[in-house]
Amino acid sequence: MNFPAQTPAAPAPDRIGQGTAVEQSRAVAEVQAAIYVARQFPREVGRSRNAMQSSCGSMALAGKAFYRFPRAGGAVEGSTIHLAKTLAQTWGNIQYGVSEMRRDDEYRQSEMQAWAWDVEANTRHVLTFIVPHAKFAKGKVEALIDLRDIYENNANNGARRLREAIFAVIPDWFIEEAEDLCRETLSKGDGKPLEQRIEGAVGVFKQLGVSEDRLEQKLGRKRQQWTGADIAQLLITHKSIQRREISVEEEFPQARVTAAEIKSRGAGSAQQ
Repeated sequence: MNFPAQTPAAPAPDRIGQGTAVEQSRAVAEVQAAIYVARQFPREVGRSRNAMQSSCGSMALAGKAFYRFPRAGGAVEGSTIHLAKTLAQTWGNIQYGVSEMRRDDEYRQSEMQAWAWDVEANTRHVLTFIVPHAKFAKGKVEALIDLRDIYENNANNGARRLREAIFAVIPDWFIEEAEDLCRETLSKGDGKPLEQRIEGAVGVFKQLGVSEDRLEQKLGRKRQQWTGADIAQLLITHKSIQRREISVEEEFPQARVTAAEIKSRGAGSAQQ
């Protein structure tokens, strides 16, 4: 007599430890508490807007509200994670975070997740992404070996995705108004006369090896014609250089002298 083959029994699930069970219960209770508090204390748009306007009127925030980095022969500019976190706090009832879910040393990459959750509106935006343990520098891809370099690379990539997640759950008009106010604050400065701010900008770039002539070439006009908006642009560039988002050489390329110009200058000297 032939008996049907028996299907092997599926392996029993691993036993959940007491610590894991406690953490799961804590997470559930935390979510329930967050929803309860958000419903009990809903945001007041007017108060949130006033808090945002106050924050964006400060040079402390406006000075680090924007980034600038090179791309395709040009530069891309946008809002930083610092501005995103401030807007999340002023808008209210928003939770956010970023974490490294898994690190694979064999394939040299990390799996990460960034998320933002509007508890009151129950709107959640989640981004899961892979970060290679490598960086693009000097026209080629370089592998990252040092653990600190890997951590900083993951943190930088995580911050960019976190910024996207936060902005996805905040109204566009709120973000746009904040960006305009920050640019206005940068343009007006911290109460110092324009000439004094120009002198300060020339001084800080001189420390980076950038001459006044190169600044004038970048802005397309002489120092005497610079405006508050020009100083704001230079401030954004300086902050991005400090954060290593863009290099001095990329933002202020050295002027190249052509053979024709050299010949022309030589001819002019000979005539004198």
